[in-house]
Amino acid sequence: MPWKECAVTEQRFRFIEDWRTDDWTMAELCRFYDVTRATGYKWLARYEVGGLAALGDRSRAPLHHPNQLAAEMEERIIAVRAAHPRWGAPKIRARIERDGPSLGLPAESTIGAVLQRHGLTVARKRRARSRPSEAPLAHASASNQVWSADFKGWFRTQDGARIDPLTITDNFSRYLFRCQSVAAPDTAHCRPVFQAAFREFGLPRVIRTDNGAPFATNGESGLTALSAWWIKLGIVPERIQPGQPQQNGRHERMHRTLKQETASPPAANRRRQQARFDQFRREYNHQRPHQALGQRTPDCCYEPSPRPYPERLAPLQYPSDWQLRQVSPGGQMRWANQYVFVSHALAGEPVGLEQIGDRRWRVWFSFHEIGLFEESTLRIRRPTRSPDDSK
Repeated sequence: MPWKECAVTEQRFRFIEDWRTDDWTMAELCRFYDVTRATGYKWLARYEVGGLAALGDRSRAPLHHPNQLAAEMEERIIAVRAAHPRWGAPKIRARIERDGPSLGLPAESTIGAVLQRHGLTVARKRRARSRPSEAPLAHASASNQVWSADFKGWFRTQDGARIDPLTITDNFSRYLFRCQSVAAPDTAHCRPVFQAAFREFGLPRVIRTDNGAPFATNGESGLTALSAWWIKLGIVPERIQPGQPQQNGRHERMHRTLKQETASPPAANRRRQQARFDQFRREYNHQRPHQALGQRTPDCCYEPSPRPYPERLAPLQYPSDWQLRQVSPGGQMRWANQYVFVSHALAGEPVGLEQIGDRRWRVWFSFHEIGLFEESTLRIRRPTRSPDDSK
C-alpha cells in the first residue's frame, strides 16, 4: 500500500505494532506496507535498540568521505597554530608545505575551517581606511632600494622600565634588520643601531620615515643630525606626509604583529623584553611566511646591498661654479658680512649655493636641496619648484 500523509515515524511504529500481533508473516506485512523485507527487518532492529526515537529518518551523508582531512594533518595544523598563535590559514599552510607534508596538503579554506572548529579564530573588526596619499614615494622593486625606519610606540615592562623599540626593515623583502630597544629616541642612541645594520647589510638607496625626531624636524631644512649623516653616506631621506602612516603601511603592519607577539603583555624587564624582540626578528625573517612574498620568508627574498658601509667618508664635492659656505657651530653661514641661518644639523658642514636668478640661490647639502636663498631677505625658505626658479 502507498504511504499515507502521516508522520514517517508513526507509520513505521504501526508496522512494528502489526508485526507484534503475530497475525502477519514478514513477507505479507512488507507487501502490505510496500517495503522490502530488508527494510522491515531494519526497522525491527532499530526499534529493539533505540525504541520509538530510532525509527526516524537518518542522515544520508556517508560516514566516511574519501577527501576527509586526515586526523594526523588536523593535529599538525593545531600544533603549528599553538606554536604561532597569530598565524592564519595561509601562513600555516605555507609552513606545513615548507616542512614537507607526509599527507595531502589541505587548502587554506580547509585549514581555516579547522581553526574555526577548534575555536582558534577571532573575527577582525572592519575599520574605515584613509584615502592613500598621492605623494611621490620611491617604489621598492628590489632589495635595499627603500628601507623603512620607525619607533614602535613606547611602553613599559613589568618593572616600570620604558621601552622604545627602533625598527628597520627592507620594503621589498620585508626583512627586519633591527628591532632594538634604545635608551632614548635620539640621534646619539639611534646612530649606532643604523651603523651596525649598515655594516652587516650594506647601504640602501632610500630610508623612509615619519616626520618625528630623530628623523626630521619642523625647521625649514627638515634635517637632523641623523638624516644629515645619511645624506653624507649617499642615502636619500624620505619622509611620509604628516598624519599619513599608511604611506609606510608595510612597516606599520609589521609593528602590529610585533606588538601582538612581544608586548601583550610586556616582559618582566628590559633584558627579557629585548630577548623577545630578538626571537621575534629571527622568526619573522626565517620562519614566518608572508602572503605578499608568495608565502616565502623574508630571508628567501633579501639580498645584501652591493654598497658597503664606508668607514671613512669622502669630502663633499660641489660644482666649481657654485658658491661654497661653511656652516658655523650655531647653524649659520656668512653672506656679505651677514649671518644666514641654515640648520643646526649641518654645523661644521660645507653647503653649496647654485645661482638660479638675480640674487637668488638654491642651497644644497651634497645632493639634498635645503631650500631657496633670497639675498633681499637673507633667509632660506623651504624648497619649492616654480617656473621662475630656472630663470
